[in-house]
Amino acid sequence: MAENEELESAETEAKQKILVADDEASIRRILETRLKMVGYDVVTAEDGEEAVEVFNKTNPDLVVLDVMMPKMDGYGVTREIRRTSDVPIIILTALGDVSERITGLELGADDYVIKPFSPKELEARVKAVLRRTISKDVIIPASGSSAGGSSVAGGKNSKNVITTGVIKIDTARRQVFRKNERIRLTGMEFSLLELLVNNSGQAYSRNEILQHVWSYPADHRIDTRVVDVHISRLRSKLEADPTNPELILTARGIGYMFQRIN
Repeated sequence: MAENEELESAETEAKQKILVADDEASIRRILETRLKMVGYDVVTAEDGEEAVEVFNKTNPDLVVLDVMMPKMDGYGVTREIRRTSDVPIIILTALGDVSERITGLELGADDYVIKPFSPKELEARVKAVLRRTISKDVIIPASGSSAGGSSVAGGKNSKNVITTGVIKIDTARRQVFRKNERIRLTGMEFSLLELLVNNSGQAYSRNEILQHVWSYPADHRIDTRVVDVHISRLRSKLEADPTNPELILTARGIGYMFQRIN
């Protein structure tokens, strides 16, 4: 049964292309081999400039990006990609460099994996990020919330469109608009917003958010600032005054929640 599930998963993801950019040939070789084994198409780059060039030529579905690379570092590559694309980005970063992880996330990366890492761990992160950013998933209510969570308290629903204040959220197309102007969100930003909006008024802890949006297991140890950075990015895009948010609130002592605006 497990083998059949793995084959089915590989067939589903067979057309998904991943760009692996790292200046260490051994890492590129290992990741290319392992990712191809589970059904992905893989292209590689050995420096930042080549990464941008390969990205523009191949239009991958996800980018695995080392921070420290010659010619252009991972930050520069992330900036270049984010000028035109919301494709998911997973950064590879050194164990002790918290600042590297935070900077990468602030620039638009969706997740990170710490070096040295297990190829299986990276495979799991790739699968989780692709699942969240490409397909639409059922939102699981936080503990204590009502089952289903399909309605937005006080929001206006028209088929797949949720309206709160001047913000409209199209859950079918995974798009967000302020009045008639589209707001560009990355796939993980949208999944985070969707979780909070679909359970408006329900506070989520950072660990709950990591479990539901990033698919981290409950016992997985990770810096919860991944959530804080994504919340900050969402506020900067959605709030009239990000320093005084009206939509995405901090639930003191718990985490975050979405508040409706009539």
